[in-house]
Amino acid sequence: TIWAARAISVLFPEITTIGGFRQDPLKWHPNGLAIDVMIPNYHSAEGIELGNQIAGYALANAKRWGVLHVIWRQAYYPGIGAPSWTANYGSETANHYDHVHIATDGGGYPTGHETYFIGSMSPSG
Repeated sequence: TIWAARAISVLFPEITTIGGFRQDPLKWHPNGLAIDVMIPNYHSAEGIELGNQIAGYALANAKRWGVLHVIWRQAYYPGIGAPSWTANYGSETANHYDHVHIATDGGGYPTGHETYFIGSMSPSG
């Protein structure tokens, strides 16, 4: 989760807000297993494309980051497998139109021995 948030914040400078821990009836956010990447101007073509890029980048790094699923614009993308549509939960936020939700198996805590290179975070790196 931490690695995903750091990589996205570096590679997508237009992102200014990434939410993480919060109370929720589902396990993802309360256990630090999910982030919400807030998309600026999410109704615009540019905002939708930015969200598409971030969702795609997370899925391209699913194995590396331990991504379990991504939700964006009411579509559910498992880390491995076929995408599906989610139910209509009644609002743009609940339906993930204003943010990309990325759930992982956790981890990514710094150990103090890291070396960070932007190239090391690319899907092919």
